[in-house]
Amino acid sequence: MTVVRLSEVGRVHDEGAAAVHALRGVNLEAAAGELVAVMGPSGSGKSTLLNLAGGLDLATTGTVLVEGQDLAGVKDLAALRRRSVGYVFQDLNLIPSLTAVENVMLPRELDGVRSGQARAEALAVLAEVGMEHMAERFPEEVSGGQRQRVAIARALVGERRLLLADEPTGALDTRTGDEILQILRARADAGAAVLLVTHEPRYAAWADRVVFLRDGQVADSTDTPLESAR
Repeated sequence: MTVVRLSEVGRVHDEGAAAVHALRGVNLEAAAGELVAVMGPSGSGKSTLLNLAGGLDLATTGTVLVEGQDLAGVKDLAALRRRSVGYVFQDLNLIPSLTAVENVMLPRELDGVRSGQARAEALAVLAEVGMEHMAERFPEEVSGGQRQRVAIARALVGERRLLLADEPTGALDTRTGDEILQILRARADAGAAVLLVTHEPRYAAWADRVVFLRDGQVADSTDTPLESAR
């Protein structure tokens, strides 16, 4: 089952002489159980692609479907993201005044889940990423790798079917980066669709498919993993 599909998607920033074509005619899809790595040079449109796939931005042309819903026609994109899409941002976006478990609980509480249930779900997913023992710590009290795990737990909570990760290993050492990729791979194997932006071939090797962007267009796509780092 296809979870996300981008069809002839374009994204233009600004207008007239200042117009910048961030994406041009991009076709991409990810199915349940599939991890797709997106690679390309800086400025090629990788982060823009993730923003469109997750409804953080809307396409100028083309269509983006998440679980069959055309995002251009969704009235409450924030609600759709909370229920269907998990996003791991480059800068994590953890709230410093909330503990790890409170950060993970937040999207569920915003979606109307009672506090007790939201906490139970948050603790379960923190255990999945090996952070249950740090549940009551604040972001500044844990390491960079541990903060990344909390951010991933927040993206996973609620059994979201689409997981988007923008350079989730960028600030991590190799061992911790490998552990993060194991978590993303396990979630894909459990039935989610995962889109991973990375510049590291060793992490792209965990993917089922690698898509290469250049100048806002898909330059190549391969179903053959790169040399395995596993």
